[in-house]
Amino acid sequence: MISTILGTKREMSSRFTQAGQQIPVTFIAADSNVVVGILQDKVILGYGQKKKAKKTENAYLKAVGFAPRFIKEIKLKTPKDQTLQDPTLQTPTPQDTTPQINVGDKITVSIFAPGDEIKVTGVTKGRGFAGVVKRWGFAGGPKTHGQSDRHRAPGSIGAGTTPGRVFKGKKMAGHMGAQQLTIRGLEVIEVDTAKNLLVVKGSVPGTQNGLLIIEKTGKVKGYTPPPPPKEKAAEGEPRQEGREQEEEKEETKEPKESESVEKKEEK
Repeated sequence: MISTILGTKREMSSRFTQAGQQIPVTFIAADSNVVVGILQDKVILGYGQKKKAKKTENAYLKAVGFAPRFIKEIKLKTPKDQTLQDPTLQTPTPQDTTPQINVGDKITVSIFAPGDEIKVTGVTKGRGFAGVVKRWGFAGGPKTHGQSDRHRAPGSIGAGTTPGRVFKGKKMAGHMGAQQLTIRGLEVIEVDTAKNLLVVKGSVPGTQNGLLIIEKTGKVKGYTPPPPPKEKAAEGEPRQEGREQEEEKEETKEPKESESVEKKEEK
């Protein structure tokens, strides 16, 4: 079973929950992914399309008719692995059969649903050569007592004669960003199969139009699906809510009339 898809980061916006809370969301465009190869327990997915193919990509041309822009190996998940990640699912029975995957099959965003928990992998924005204040959040030196050039300095980097060297992994200035990062625990808010869009709660790594790997890991705890949309009443017909309110008013009026008649008889 394929539970991973490739996509590109589009833009960020906001949505409102049922409680009226405004939350940030990210739009991920995941046009149809194509299966360009099958291994023992993996599937090679292709995303996008190159304008011009290389000779080394002739195998993809024969398989799907074009050279994909991005190619990634995706590990297939068995029903057993899925139940370990999502305990709410029932244990697989011997009758369960996974659908057969063939070269040329298209994988769309329909494999996701609102309330799914996903993890998104991308390459962060490159920030160039950055100092310790920007890169690691150092506080810098004092701003008074004649400190003219110590405001953003790293300070001491060694301990003296012993050990007489700088330890590996010391937080210093250097190249920042442009590294692979995975964000876990994100929630799918909306799935638009017509436009091949995923609306994900929160932010994801990478630049606009950057490649993302979206993998489903389970279901969000405590997720409650939204109520179904109410049916619109036809023109000229009273709404169902109005009918119910009128019936309630009539029921409340009847006992009042009976009480007034009893009072008159007593007088």
